[in-house]
Amino acid sequence: MARSEARQSFYSFRCHMRPEMVRGWWLKEISEHLERFYYRFMNGERPKLVLMAPPQHGKTTIVTDLIAWVAGKNPNLKCLFTSYSDDLGQGVNVALQRMMDSDRFKQVFGSRLPAFGRAVEGMRNSNLLEYVGDNPHNPGVPSAYKGSFRNTTVNGQVTGKGLDFGFIDDPIKGRREANSLTVRDATWAWLTDDFFTRFSDHAALLMTLTRWHLDDPAGRFLQKFPETVVLDYPAIATREEKHRKKGDPLFPEFKSLEFLEERRRGLSQASWVSLYQQSPIIAGGGMFPIEKFSVVNALPSKGVMKTVRYWDKAATEMGGAYTAGVKMVKLDNGTFIVTDVRRAQMGALQREQMILQTAQLDRQESGPNVLTVIEQEPGSGGKDSAEASIRMLAGYKVEADKVTDAKHVRADPYAAQVQAGNVAILAGQWNKEFLNEHETFPNGVYLDTVDAAAGAFAKLTLGSSYRSNMDWVGDVPPNILNQQGAVRIW
Repeated sequence: MARSEARQSFYSFRCHMRPEMVRGWWLKEISEHLERFYYRFMNGERPKLVLMAPPQHGKTTIVTDLIAWVAGKNPNLKCLFTSYSDDLGQGVNVALQRMMDSDRFKQVFGSRLPAFGRAVEGMRNSNLLEYVGDNPHNPGVPSAYKGSFRNTTVNGQVTGKGLDFGFIDDPIKGRREANSLTVRDATWAWLTDDFFTRFSDHAALLMTLTRWHLDDPAGRFLQKFPETVVLDYPAIATREEKHRKKGDPLFPEFKSLEFLEERRRGLSQASWVSLYQQSPIIAGGGMFPIEKFSVVNALPSKGVMKTVRYWDKAATEMGGAYTAGVKMVKLDNGTFIVTDVRRAQMGALQREQMILQTAQLDRQESGPNVLTVIEQEPGSGGKDSAEASIRMLAGYKVEADKVTDAKHVRADPYAAQVQAGNVAILAGQWNKEFLNEHETFPNGVYLDTVDAAAGAFAKLTLGSSYRSNMDWVGDVPPNILNQQGAVRIW
């Protein structure tokens, strides 16, 4: 009964072939999707499927099992597997040979591979497996089928090799290659000019990969073929799903939430959201090239002209935006140093306590002239929140900053100085998250620290009487009058 089910059901085949396999809802759901993928092919629908899932969750093993199952069900089909690495393709080749040589496989589908060292109609090496089977007219003598499995690499030779199933597994090696337009163009040219042109009339395509870049092969393919089925599985759920709640791991039986959070702490935000969350971000060399930040071990003993702590407030305890307070100084040589960052997800009461405690520490460290600025969001709620913080900070130098423009617009002047190498950061534990958020801005998950840094920069360069909605406190400052003293800037 198990062998009969394995012939019909891909998930049953996997369970039969891998009795030790760690099981969970995710593996069952993926197996059911891939089974439908095969039957859609058999119906002549030319199916296209993109599978995106975290590393070490068994994507390549699932693809290997699917190739074996397809070979068992229809050994006249030709499959071509490609990846950035020849080792990966040969690893799949070896795994297929071991599986299809096993008694379990033969009990389900019979022989599919020629024996080593026998003169039969079929090739068997590290790059090609040609399928054979028992000859019903001459028992014990293998006969050749038309199907095969071939593995190659991106940019490898495929001319003249037709295919019914195309498998693309990680066509780009990593972030460095993904960030290279030359590599992306060359990879896409090979896929379109060599790989895709080998497809038979009814061929199917399965692509499994890590989304390193918005313009990677999957991104380009989905633009060209929007009807493609996309299976997108982040390691930690970002919303309520059928089988898990927001914040739950994808495959807890195999990779726990604690394990994933440990991986998250060791990665940059760009790497985490690409590798584990399937959300590609253009990182490095963007609006904030993080290599332009220099790190200093101490503030200079002289030359600090102004000090500002700017707060971008949020009121979410878990999973939402951060409250971020960035402290920045301006030096008399025209450069800037970020000296401290406070960043946390917390409720309104804890947030206000943190702002007050930070103001006390800033006064102790930098003196009474430190300006604390509270960002005032549009609307009456934003005004009330800013005014409440100002009342709490009675006795401190504090003001509200009404904002109207989008975050990336407000960040432009600050970004220009970063790009020019005029902004440094003081060495501290907060450096990693600060740089991560800048590297992915404005495409990253969180924008709060950059927004606070841009606000602090604006206050240091435009003066404490400036408001981003172009209002002024008091009389017109003399530095905005022209030589005739007659022009007021609004």
